[in-house]
Amino acid sequence: MKHCVCFCFWAAFALNTIIAGGVFAQDSSRSRWLDIHPRETRPNYLAEVLPDDFASIRLPAPPPGQPPAAVRGLYLNAWVFGSERFYDLLALADTTEINAFVIDVKDVRGFITYRSSIPTAVEIGANRLVRVRNARQRLATLEEHGIHAIARIVVAKDTMLANHKPGWAVRDPDGGIWHDRFGDPWVDAYCDSVWMYAADIAAEAVLMGFREIQFDYVRFPDEPAENLERAMFNWRRPGESRRNGVRRNLELAAERVRALGVPFTVDVFGLATSARNDLGIGQYWEDVLTTTDVVLPMVYPSHYHAGAYGISFPNAAPYETVRRALVDGIERAAAIEGAAKIRPFLQSFSIRRVRYTATEVRAEIQAVEDVGLTDWVLWNASGRYPAAAFRSEGGMLADQLEERTRSEQNR
Repeated sequence: MKHCVCFCFWAAFALNTIIAGGVFAQDSSRSRWLDIHPRETRPNYLAEVLPDDFASIRLPAPPPGQPPAAVRGLYLNAWVFGSERFYDLLALADTTEINAFVIDVKDVRGFITYRSSIPTAVEIGANRLVRVRNARQRLATLEEHGIHAIARIVVAKDTMLANHKPGWAVRDPDGGIWHDRFGDPWVDAYCDSVWMYAADIAAEAVLMGFREIQFDYVRFPDEPAENLERAMFNWRRPGESRRNGVRRNLELAAERVRALGVPFTVDVFGLATSARNDLGIGQYWEDVLTTTDVVLPMVYPSHYHAGAYGISFPNAAPYETVRRALVDGIERAAAIEGAAKIRPFLQSFSIRRVRYTATEVRAEIQAVEDVGLTDWVLWNASGRYPAAAFRSEGGMLADQLEERTRSEQNR
C-alpha cells in the first residue's frame, strides 16, 4: 500500500529553536526602522480611522493554541510579512477590530517563507526564495500585540514539489508531468505523501510561533474537461472518487495538525456552500464541516457568475452575494452536530469593473454579521486594506469616530 515516507521532524530542530529563544525573542527591527525613518516621513495608514494622539486598543491575547472568540483577520503574503508594511498593518490591528493575520508559509510555487529544516523542503529547493529572515521575531511581536497568527499552507498546487518529485505529480499520458491551462503542474491530491509534507510544514510553523494552521488548495485542478482527460492520478485507490480522496487526506492531515495543539482550518471554493456535489474538484461542504475545526469559504462576489443567486451582477452587490452564499452554508452546517465553525474569506480587491472601497468591504462584513456569524478574513494580494472599513475604539466605524472627535473639539 502506498504510504507517506516524508514525515520526520527532527527533535534537534525543535530544541535548537527553543534554546535560541527564537519564538520568544524580542523583535528590534521595528524600532531600528523607526529610528532611521522618522514618523513624519512614513505614510499614515490610520488617518482614516483615528487621530494621531489616540491611544491604541490593547486586547489580551487568547491562550496559546486558541483563536480569539471572534476572528477578524487580514491576509499577508510572504513579501508583506517580511516588509515594513507589516508594522503598518500591526498598527492597524492595534487600533481596530482586526485581531488575526493569515500569513503565507508555503505558496503555490512551493517556496517556504522562512528557511525550513524539513528534509523534503531542503531537497527540492523550497528555501531558494526566503522572504522573511526574522520570522520568529515577527511572530513573537504578533503574540505580544494579541494578534492570532495563522499559517497558510498551499497543498495540491505546488510547482516545485511537482517538478522535483514527479512521482507525486499529476501525470500526462505521454509520460511527463501534466500541466493546467496556465502551464502549471500540480501534485496529485490522492497522494498522501503530498499531505504529509504539508503536515511537516505545519509542525515547523507551530514551532516558529504560528497558532493556527490553514490549508489551501485542498482539491483537484478546476480545469476544462478536455484538459482533465489527459490528467493521470496514479495515487488514486481503486474505485476512489475525488471527493473521497480529498476527505481521506483531510482526515489524515487533521490528525497530524491537531496533535500539534492548534486548530486545523481549510479554505474552500465559495460555491461549495451551495453546491450539492464536489464541484468536480473533491470539495464537498459536509465533508469539510466534519473533518476540520474551521472552514473558510471564499465567498468573493467577483467569483460568482452573472445571475448567481438571482443577482444580475454579484460583484456589484457585495452584501447580497455574501449573505446569500453564507445562508446556504449555515443551513447545511446546522444539520451536523459538532460542525466546523464558518469563517468566510471576503473580497478586499477590485476586479471586473467594480472598485472595492471601505463601503463595499464593510457591506460584506455586515452581511456576515447579519446571518449570525462572527468571524471573517479579508483577502488582498498586496496587503492593502481600507482602514475605514473596520470598527475602532468602542465599536465605532471611522465616520462615527470622526464625528465624535469633532464634537469633542467643538465643546
